[in-house]
Amino acid sequence: MKIGEQIQKILNKNYEASSKVHVRYQQYDLVFKTDEKGRPILLFLGRLDEKGNVKGERFARRLKEDASGNLLKDHWEHKGKAT
Repeated sequence: MKIGEQIQKILNKNYEASSKVHVRYQQYDLVFKTDEKGRPILLFLGRLDEKGNVKGERFARRLKEDASGNLLKDHWEHKGKAT
């Protein structure tokens, strides 16, 4: 499963550092955790249940930087089901 372009635009923004963010996009609930720079690094995509957990898919972001902090690689890996 791949992340669509519209969701990718949401994930390319910076948010509050080291936080958990809830976003609603069309029929999906997106919950993601951010790193110390405010970039989303862990994504749960699906529907929220009554307990506030996302039932759907889980993705992890791989960021590779050089010594000076320039971004070399940036991609999302599908990690499987989220429960």
